[in-house]
Amino acid sequence: MTKSKRPKVVSIHSYRGGTGKSNSTANLAVTIASYGHRVAIVDTDIQSPGIHVLFGYGEENLSPCLNDYLWGRCKLSAAAHEMTNVLKGQEDKGGKVFLVPSSIKAGDIARVLREGYDVGLLNDGFQDLMEDLDLDYLLIDTHPGLNEETLLSITISDVLLLILRPDQQDFQGTAVTVDVARRLEVPKMLMMVNKAPTLFDFDELKRKVESIYEVPVAGILPHSDDVMMLASNGVFVVNYPEHEVTETIRAIAQQIML
Repeated sequence: MTKSKRPKVVSIHSYRGGTGKSNSTANLAVTIASYGHRVAIVDTDIQSPGIHVLFGYGEENLSPCLNDYLWGRCKLSAAAHEMTNVLKGQEDKGGKVFLVPSSIKAGDIARVLREGYDVGLLNDGFQDLMEDLDLDYLLIDTHPGLNEETLLSITISDVLLLILRPDQQDFQGTAVTVDVARRLEVPKMLMMVNKAPTLFDFDELKRKVESIYEVPVAGILPHSDDVMMLASNGVFVVNYPEHEVTETIRAIAQQIML
């Protein structure tokens, strides 16, 4: 797989929480890196961060972090922690994984809620991060719903991956996001349906979702006991390389890289 001529920005978003957005972001980042690409994740879900857990990071590992950058304490690249060890033997392909986590300290989260932050700094930081780390892909794990930070992420994205469950509330909320993304002229949109009951006809579900949004469905992930049992204690594609969920994630990653 040849490297991108310029870094590709991919926002992974859901209208509501609980869709498996962070889990999907981590799995996609590791999968893309396994093809020999340099990939960074930025956890911009500052109010409820959590993607670091999938990489075995606790509070003691999260310094410096995105909050430090936003408060002028460091460059964003200084808050990027290398996670390449999760590739387990595939490092010789040249792939790298970096994570810019957000703080899970109650005081830091309270400060963000109380004071906010300059969203414009995120764009500057993203550009510097891609240059400093010589990235091929920047994956942005967004905050659910639509706020100023999410709109910025969507605006600068080359690819927007929208994750939803087969649930009426998700269907309605996602429609709003799709409309906003079209108005912002995002170059490429993809859908991913997650936690689909195995009793569903996936082909019919794919047709239904594509008919509603007129956006390609990159993949449908079934509800999986194996995913539930792992309980975010690791990156699924690493722990279950031959699993059907991993195969679907691999197919979605390939569509992102097209």
